[in-house]
Amino acid sequence: MEQPQGLYLTVEGRHNGITIKSPQELKTMREAGRVTAAGRDAVVKAIQPGMKTRELDAIFAREIRRLGGKASFKGYRGFPATICVSINNEIVHGIPGDRVVKDGDVVSIDVGAIVGGFHGDSAVTLAVGKSSPEADRLIEATRLSLELGIKQAVAGNRVGDISYAVQTFAEAQGYGVVREYVGHGIGRALHEDPAVPNVGEKGKGPLLRVGMVIAIEPMLNLGTWETRVLGDDWTVVTADGSISAHFEHTVAITEHGPWVLTAIEGE
Repeated sequence: MEQPQGLYLTVEGRHNGITIKSPQELKTMREAGRVTAAGRDAVVKAIQPGMKTRELDAIFAREIRRLGGKASFKGYRGFPATICVSINNEIVHGIPGDRVVKDGDVVSIDVGAIVGGFHGDSAVTLAVGKSSPEADRLIEATRLSLELGIKQAVAGNRVGDISYAVQTFAEAQGYGVVREYVGHGIGRALHEDPAVPNVGEKGKGPLLRVGMVIAIEPMLNLGTWETRVLGDDWTVVTADGSISAHFEHTVAITEHGPWVLTAIEGE
């Protein structure tokens, strides 16, 4: 879920409207991140050609329920499903249903879970079955752009440093970087300030401070960056029909550097 809504409830502190989490709140957010990651990885392990996307939705719902979590997306602003499943030219917000995953499809899974009143948010893209070299390169470039963005998520930097890292790497590889949909702050609300664009300038934007938590989520297209929304008012697709990929982690700003809350143990 990408569009930042500037929504938040009371937490321990704020700086310029951006919520600052306490150490205890960060621990709770790590638990939300662990549950989110477990559900995400359960879907990734299960997906195969011939499955309906609603089956993937059910797998995530079952896994996070088993772990004591609640789905972030279900009912959010009217979204009708538990996760987003976006295939090939779909960038984000694809609604699970009766669509069957086919061999060679590029599938983006975007998930969120609530634990202890706090959200985790994560996304991953994979090629199902036999993939094309161009799809593999796009997926790997998107994953790497997320890593580069995370490296800039340190106290004293600005949001624009994250944006610049993602944009310059992705465009150097020849990919279109989605502009209309961005990362966001996260905490007791799924979307908080600040917005975290995937394009921007070094040294610009809100200052990153210890205790902030953001979702960084590059979306790269094989073609241009332009997008359009389908008739369901949710599914965002590439304007030129090209394949898209999407990766996301929830990241805390700490005095020791970025803490990836939605990483699995050992990452």
